[in-house]
Amino acid sequence: MDHVRLYNKTYNYFSGLPEDAVAAYQKDAATGHRPTWAMGMNPGAGPRRAEDVTEERASWARQAASARLYFRARRFRAEAVPEPRRKLKRLEARALETMDLPETATAQDIKTRYKELVKRHHPDANGGDRSTEGRLQQVIEAYNLLRQAGLC
Repeated sequence: MDHVRLYNKTYNYFSGLPEDAVAAYQKDAATGHRPTWAMGMNPGAGPRRAEDVTEERASWARQAASARLYFRARRFRAEAVPEPRRKLKRLEARALETMDLPETATAQDIKTRYKELVKRHHPDANGGDRSTEGRLQQVIEAYNLLRQAGLC
């Protein structure tokens, strides 16, 4: 490994290059060897008037305000119009009643309440007490009915 270190210390990339080539390389290194232009010499940019800049900024401001209004109105419409809800059948309403939930319960409400009731009435969760096993069966049947109906 010592021979590699020695070689690297003595290696000179610029050996054999003329002085002007070395100077040009060092000058280009300052910009990462990327092309540059003198200030004010960009061919695509002409002289700009203050009025043009002001109008351009105003145009951007109008577009931004328009976008904000669009999304604000869209959000307002989404909040204002409730989702249409289908009329529940008698068995579905009874299943929700069994789980002590309102007719407007969401799928997440139904799942959360189901988990809560199963934990409360399951014999393994309440010390082996089988007295609420009938209620557990009703809750399971109600949940299965609601799931088959597509409510959760």
